[in-house]
Amino acid sequence: MTTMTEASVREFKMPDVGEGLTEAEILKWYVQVGDKVTDGQVVCEVETAKAAVELPIPYDGVVRELRFPEGTTVDVGTSIIAVDVSGGEVPVVAEPEVAAAAPAAAEEAEPQKRQPVLVGYGVATSSTKRRPRKGPEVTVSAAAQAVQSELNGHGAAPSAPAPVKERPLAKPPVRKLAKDLGVDLAAVTPSGPDGIITREDVHAAVAPAEPVTETPAAPAVPVVPVVPVVPAAPVATYDTARETRVPVKGVRKATAQAMIGSAFTAPHVTEFVTVDVTRTMKLVEELKQDKEFAGLRVNPLLLIAKAILVAIRRNPDINASWDEAAQEIVLKHYVNLGIAAATPRGLIVPNIKDAHTKTLPQLSEALGDLVTTAREGKTSPAAMQGGTITITNVGVFGVDTGTPILNPGESAILAVGAIKLQPWVHKGKIKPRQVTTLALSFDHRLVDGELGSKFLADVAAILEQPKRLLTWA
Repeated sequence: MTTMTEASVREFKMPDVGEGLTEAEILKWYVQVGDKVTDGQVVCEVETAKAAVELPIPYDGVVRELRFPEGTTVDVGTSIIAVDVSGGEVPVVAEPEVAAAAPAAAEEAEPQKRQPVLVGYGVATSSTKRRPRKGPEVTVSAAAQAVQSELNGHGAAPSAPAPVKERPLAKPPVRKLAKDLGVDLAAVTPSGPDGIITREDVHAAVAPAEPVTETPAAPAVPVVPVVPVVPAAPVATYDTARETRVPVKGVRKATAQAMIGSAFTAPHVTEFVTVDVTRTMKLVEELKQDKEFAGLRVNPLLLIAKAILVAIRRNPDINASWDEAAQEIVLKHYVNLGIAAATPRGLIVPNIKDAHTKTLPQLSEALGDLVTTAREGKTSPAAMQGGTITITNVGVFGVDTGTPILNPGESAILAVGAIKLQPWVHKGKIKPRQVTTLALSFDHRLVDGELGSKFLADVAAILEQPKRLLTWA
């Protein structure tokens, strides 16, 4: 059996994956004891107060120990995995009774000497907190017993573990597309730079799998309209327990703290306008047929986002923030456009960096990537920092509008209500038109009523007459 010295063991510590975060919860391990790992390979997924993040390991070696099971909240700077970097193939096998006590000993052990691996590492001074979590737990004792059983059964050292397959390189939207189409990314030939798999590569992998078969012509039958089946609304069921208590943590906790800080710091003012968006809806349908938007997501939110960017150009002072410490108004000469997104972990607001520089197709692609990544729970903390103005689309829930609370550090947020067919006076006659209501909340310390009203009126005017996008942009 290959033995390892303590000098050959590297401790991978929980990094600060956000700004000033102190802890993270281990959601999932992607490796087991005995697996080979390579520099840059993702070994686990953790959840911070801002997002779920995949952690890559910064060196090559063999996994010797997983310090904590899934579901454990670990302080930043605490070792979470030990890796043998000596080049040996087999990790040290502890006796079952010793290995069983390893998790308890890990809690009491002093943090080892800091290793210069990733930015943000630090030594934790507080004890590690554990929380129960459903699902299989990874323990050292279980792995040790499995290897020991192998030794007892065959009388020889186990063979070297199979090498870990390299994870294909692809952006989250491409992974989502591959999953929806049933394509194994490992079997796809990449054509993008640095071996990145593109949308076209995924579609190309699907095409050969669709055999062309000739089917005999079926006799003509009358076309029967299909009535969509509307799923029944969930019905609450009651048991003997009268209450359920859910711990406030992660994204939900961070959102609550941010909203309280915003609501009781910035004096909010909300203005409303009801808009005829019939022409905007027609333009959306036209763009869907435009070859320049082939494969891109085109919806009303795209044109609303573009209308906001044009309105900011006409009213640049709306794109600002209040610096309380310096007692200054900070005017932003760039637009990081935030899009509020509801996810299983709570509400997050990732933003499109430098949205003001993007063409309409580029903005469409950025919106699609942002939404897909958020729904998959893969939004990075960096994607949620530095926003300057936000859109929240409450209309997708059938809501007419609302009074949104500002995202901290921003001066304005626009709520978009449901677009409905309503009677509307058009050219002197009452006609059915597509109508929606917009609500703009703004920080009254730096945005007065005149500026807020002009900005909201410009957004409404563009959506009523989207040709203004060409003349005002």
